[in-house]
Amino acid sequence: MLRDQYPMYVANQPEQPNFDLEVRDKYTGDVVTRVPRASRETLERAIAAAADAARPMREMKPYQRQAVLDHVVRRSRERADEFAEALCVEAGKPIRDARGEVDRLIDTLRISAEESVRLYGEVLPMEISPRARGYRGMWKRVPVGPCAFITPFNFPLNLVAHKIGPALAAGCPFVLKPASTTPIGALLLGEILAETDLPPGAFSILPLSGGQASPLVEDDRIAKLSFTGSAEVGWDIRRRAGRKHVTLELGGNAAVIVDADADLPDTVVRVLRGAFYQSGQSCISVQRVFVHTRVYDRFRDDLVAATRGLKAGDPREEETFVGPLISESDARRVEAWVEDALRVGARLLCGGRRHGALYEPTLLENVPEAAKLSCEEVFGPVAVLAPFDDFSEVLQAVNASRYGLQAGVFTRDINRAMQAWDELEVGGVMINEVPSFRVDHMPYGGVKDSGLGREGVRWAIDSMTEPRLLVIRTG
Repeated sequence: MLRDQYPMYVANQPEQPNFDLEVRDKYTGDVVTRVPRASRETLERAIAAAADAARPMREMKPYQRQAVLDHVVRRSRERADEFAEALCVEAGKPIRDARGEVDRLIDTLRISAEESVRLYGEVLPMEISPRARGYRGMWKRVPVGPCAFITPFNFPLNLVAHKIGPALAAGCPFVLKPASTTPIGALLLGEILAETDLPPGAFSILPLSGGQASPLVEDDRIAKLSFTGSAEVGWDIRRRAGRKHVTLELGGNAAVIVDADADLPDTVVRVLRGAFYQSGQSCISVQRVFVHTRVYDRFRDDLVAATRGLKAGDPREEETFVGPLISESDARRVEAWVEDALRVGARLLCGGRRHGALYEPTLLENVPEAAKLSCEEVFGPVAVLAPFDDFSEVLQAVNASRYGLQAGVFTRDINRAMQAWDELEVGGVMINEVPSFRVDHMPYGGVKDSGLGREGVRWAIDSMTEPRLLVIRTG
């Protein structure tokens, strides 16, 4: 059971100045717990503490950082059921998927622990010309310093882990702003971090409104900012960030190509999960599905039948596949986008109805390219189907989006697989898999409006460290 109240964490310590932020059960709408809402003064204290902690964090030995992360892994395993329940309630995530995210949280932290003792450097040969004779060079990676992290509501455990795990591995203190609608998972991680011997000021976890968070973006004491959220907010943050290192994980409009030779039963199963897992509230959720005309009718009919078999409802029930969206207003937005597409000629194949914050798993075809369902990120349980004949042309149709996060291609033709890898303007190409696929150690991120930089533990550590060169003249 969730507790009635949870503290925030300022410079490693729990604080309870108020309980002004209500956290609601996303299925029932009931207030289930309360957490503090941090003030501007509290945020300033947290940033100052992180700046003071930069040196002691940098001086921690790799084995000490690994011991901290090993503790968090162990305690997260012990509290896995508590994490899953909190995730089910505060995010409306079906309980089976909530357990899966807890498993990914543990994976991400475990990988971070492993990588904490692998911050390698290199010997750099200097004698490339006579003037460099007698010189030796080498470089190592050092932490950039205090980090600011802003995380979204849709994966409030694992996307937090993707920020704080690499930071701890690299030796960077941090201030984390979790999503106001889903702060509990991050605060539970704060409880576990508070059990460790991290230096004072090493971490702060502060529920804040977006308007209060501007110092995380603009304060020059913050050396690195990592944001996951919408493209509009992300690029505005990038413009205001000044000298900071910035990583942006932003929106998507993920496409799947189903070629004529694809294994259709397998493809249907994967596209079904890719489109409707997390109620479509994922930046790599399957939104556009291009199917070869030779197999279009069969694929469409099989996918519609499978979609109609999904259970939408109470996320606490084991058989539920689609839970509520994060709010009823989001469900209304999805409803409006579907209605707009129908008005301009789209055909509804299944779904299309809203029940409070729940929106039924929905498929459409004949959706005009200019409709929001086709060209923008729907962030809901909706996918659109379209036929194609020419493989090269469909690659360009995928590229027509302003987003470029990941794409999936189902084909048995190795030449087409390689062509897709060469030509698709995305951060990752999945062959015989949906773009929703992610393993937490792989480089993850997008191009165009989908972001800047890469996450995945090793890649995030690289962005939280910088090379420092040593040159020795030996006479």
